[in-house]
Amino acid sequence: MKIMVETSARHIHVTKEVLVTLFGKDAVLTKKKDLSQPGQFVCTEKVTVVGPKGEMAMSILGPERSATQVEISLTDARKLGISAPVRESGDIEGTPGCKLVGPAGECQIECGVIAAKRHIHLDTLSAEKAGLKDKQIVSVRVGTPGQRELTFDNVVVRVSDSYAPAMHIDTDESNAAGLAGTVDGEVIA
Repeated sequence: MKIMVETSARHIHVTKEVLVTLFGKDAVLTKKKDLSQPGQFVCTEKVTVVGPKGEMAMSILGPERSATQVEISLTDARKLGISAPVRESGDIEGTPGCKLVGPAGECQIECGVIAAKRHIHLDTLSAEKAGLKDKQIVSVRVGTPGQRELTFDNVVVRVSDSYAPAMHIDTDESNAAGLAGTVDGEVIA
């Protein structure tokens, strides 16, 4: 099975409460551009994420979420001085926190900093056609043969009718495979 592979750069998901703290009481997320997943978008709003060793600006992805989550690469984690575990998005219990700084205020989140586990989004019909199930672990081959071709193991399949088919990897993973932009990968079940 072929799957579109996208690089997911560092970003943050915020709750309404955190959005108000960082941007003011009338704050709303402003769509800059749509993402491949239906209803998801990059916002014009940016936040500074502060760790013990450094800080970096990150885009917010909308819409608002039920929990604030910072998704970074392991290289970003080292720069910030945060020991970010590799986790599926949304699995933030027991993860480290950080300080968030916006134009109207700042806040400390107690948990929520992760390096996102590489994953494939599939809608139910696409998953059924491919013979894949939610939470199944697969491998995906990417790259140009004879150059920096690479097989990513331990890729979790996530199935929901609200998803569009796409695999997400972080910038470290994309750079390791020498990928430029969105590419096709081959799922090896």
